[in-house]
Amino acid sequence: MGVEKGVGKRLIFTYGTLKKGFSNHRLMEELLTAGDATYVGAFRTAERYPLVCGPYRVPFLLNLPGEGDKVWGEVYMVSEKGLARLDELEGTTRGHYQRLSIRISDLPNDLEFDVAEAYYAHPSYAHQMWRRNGEEGFVCYSHKEAKGYVKRQDRPQHLSFLDHISNFLSSPPTFC
Repeated sequence: MGVEKGVGKRLIFTYGTLKKGFSNHRLMEELLTAGDATYVGAFRTAERYPLVCGPYRVPFLLNLPGEGDKVWGEVYMVSEKGLARLDELEGTTRGHYQRLSIRISDLPNDLEFDVAEAYYAHPSYAHQMWRRNGEEGFVCYSHKEAKGYVKRQDRPQHLSFLDHISNFLSSPPTFC
């Protein structure tokens, strides 16, 4: 099933810090205020995907369909201008995340939509991230999973995002 989209607008499925109540939602608020985004509602993925935490409790949706769980998130209709800002935040040109299609389902109607996009962990480290998390993820990035999250400006600045990921992947797992 498809959704009527405005010209140049796309549905974006957010599952982590862009959601209401989390640190990067301020960007969504700016986009909402500027008319570059509209909140659509709460959705979940139509397929199972791993949702895990990486360094500094940063959430990652892994493009490994059939693994993990159906993930809960929020969907926004975003303009091209808004997408450019989200792509910058998510580091799509720097190998951090990739914006790709995802099928989503709304509840309670359980209608599937095939026109949304999500920011997946870059494939260069996604499989390792899944293994590093013991091949266990979670259904929803909540304040419980976010406990210990460190904002970008509070992380060591002499290391790149990919350096942080590399260090995380090479360190032994610590399970709470």
